[in-house]
Amino acid sequence: MTYIEIARGVTPRPITEIAERLGIAAADVIPFGHTKAKLPLHLLREERIAESRLILVTAISPTPSGEGKTTVSVGLADGLSHLGKKAAVALREPSLGPVFGMKGGAAGGGHTQVIPMEDINLHFTGDFAAVEKANNLLAALIDNNIQGRKYNVGLDPRTVTWKRVMDMNDRALRSIVSGLGGKNGGFMRETGFNITAASEIMAILCMSKDLADLQARMDRIYLGDTREKQPVFAEAMKGSAAMAILMKEAIQPNLVQTLEGTPAIIHGGPFANIAQGTNSLIATKMAMSYADYVVTEAGFGADLGAEKFMNIKMRAGGIAPRAAVCVATVKALKYHGSGKTNLGPDVDAVRRGLPNLEKHIENLQGFGVPVVVALNAFHTDIEEERAVIFEACAAKGVRCVLSEGWAKGGAGVADLAQAVVDAMPSEAPDLRFTYDLDQPLTEKIERIATSIYGADGVHLTDTARAQLARFEELGFGNLPVCMAKTQKSLSDNERLLGRPSGFHITVREFEVAAGAGFVIPITGAMLRMPGLPAVPAAEGMTIDRDGTINGLS
Repeated sequence: MTYIEIARGVTPRPITEIAERLGIAAADVIPFGHTKAKLPLHLLREERIAESRLILVTAISPTPSGEGKTTVSVGLADGLSHLGKKAAVALREPSLGPVFGMKGGAAGGGHTQVIPMEDINLHFTGDFAAVEKANNLLAALIDNNIQGRKYNVGLDPRTVTWKRVMDMNDRALRSIVSGLGGKNGGFMRETGFNITAASEIMAILCMSKDLADLQARMDRIYLGDTREKQPVFAEAMKGSAAMAILMKEAIQPNLVQTLEGTPAIIHGGPFANIAQGTNSLIATKMAMSYADYVVTEAGFGADLGAEKFMNIKMRAGGIAPRAAVCVATVKALKYHGSGKTNLGPDVDAVRRGLPNLEKHIENLQGFGVPVVVALNAFHTDIEEERAVIFEACAAKGVRCVLSEGWAKGGAGVADLAQAVVDAMPSEAPDLRFTYDLDQPLTEKIERIATSIYGADGVHLTDTARAQLARFEELGFGNLPVCMAKTQKSLSDNERLLGRPSGFHITVREFEVAAGAGFVIPITGAMLRMPGLPAVPAAEGMTIDRDGTINGLS
């Protein structure tokens, strides 16, 4: 059966029943139909958050199709429910770019999914649309200000860094010229599009604590400079209130459920290779306000999403996970040991790929958090391959547990859930961050590159050095850093698999997300608007006259 057929085979519980499982009264939720709801921010209970046990799910460096972090995250929440725990899962919202591009869906898989699967993968409750509209309203205000005379703030169009966004992979929009058509077309300038998940508005949504904070952060967005080299911030466009109006519902996290009826809070959707890669701080804290155990996911490997989760999100939120789960697969370890994605049984290739897993374990342990490895099961695995992984984890002093949620649902993840519960300390740990905020930006980047990636050092291009000097001059030097780096390698070169050594990280240029609160070093060949693959997932999708969708897997 396909994922969508499995999801359709389950009758969802009324969303008010799911809310009541958390202890939220039906009258306190804002229903979006029968199976989705918004959770108003007044439901946050800061006094309860410290008592909840937060679990981070991350992974090794993935193959192009991913290794099943969302499947494991959903299964782990269901597995905790099987153990009699009051559990919830907090996830990111899928982007239409990957849905119609590479993956075809991002709501889990097999018998560990969040539902309604089709809604979640498509327009859901409109949060992505709100982010797009708020982002593009600011872009329109900028161009209007440059064009105008009476209220022109003197912004030099050559310095404008703000781009429009859309939630679709479209490489043709990366670099464009806007304002064609003479006077009626506006002021001609070079610009481009980012994907919505990489928008600073998305980052602000995920870092804000409430609507007032969201509006204040939008005012702090850095737009560019005047011809006299004075910085211009979004506050000068006088649009933050209008942008906040567009976001007033989007800031409320979304409540849905797993196939087994475990509450799931889904909110925000930044990518971990080009943004911070975790769901919103509001959603995590909302789940922690009501569940004793909260499972959350950070995108890609422990070199990307998990690093940003710890150094950016946890630092800003003042919370910490009690344990981390690192997802590995036989397939991915063979990939790191051979460079091939469809290799048959090969114990030696698994063994050669193990250094990648070991590095991700070390990264997580470096934050001071207990680690459990989840070996996400595939029917193509053989016992000899799995045994090599179990032995390697034991040698690192880390427990490795088979995760069979895809085939068996929560019952197939109960052993992993028990191992995670057993690994947790009684109190949340004091996190050991990779860098201090008062360190210079170059030292922060160096610390991430050497300790998290295993690089020998960092090289900054001349363009990057000039941008960095400007950002430090503007007072951004005390911000954390959000690295933009390929997810396919611990290095910035996607062809260097396994655990590479003897390499340097090259920072090509910098961007700053002053409203979100971090500086973005862009490494290697990273782009913030992906393109479609040779055979997009969209080509395999169908819809019949009754509206039944197939191919969304």
